[in-house]
Amino acid sequence: MPADFNGYWKMVSNDNFEEYLKALDVNVAVRKIANLLKPDKEILQNGDHMIIKTLSTFRNYIMEFDVGKEFEEDLSGVDDRKCMTTVSWDGDKLLCVQNGEKEGRGWTQWIEGDEMHLVRWSKVLNAVLLKYLD
Repeated sequence: MPADFNGYWKMVSNDNFEEYLKALDVNVAVRKIANLLKPDKEILQNGDHMIIKTLSTFRNYIMEFDVGKEFEEDLSGVDDRKCMTTVSWDGDKLLCVQNGEKEGRGWTQWIEGDEMHLVRWSKVLNAVLLKYLD
């Protein structure tokens, strides 16, 4: 049985976020604004169908997908790119691989107790972001 990510999650910390955005070539103005935000996540999960809403005062981003099926992800609200994305289960963790202009990027998300952890990476650029949400 996969983990249950349903809920409304508030960010409590993030580490190395600006460096991660810099590695993705996000412009300096957007990086500065994004670094000040503490976006919430609302997750709706029905089996392997997921809707992940990232909500902030600056902009919202909605990602809808079926685990295990590749889809085109439009990151125009994030770093103005499109990529082919696959999210799969790795035990109780969600593992996302995004292939496009910036190869080797993705994220892993899991729950420990009442906290949800999200690690984002870009292998080519060796940048890592760690967010803790509860």
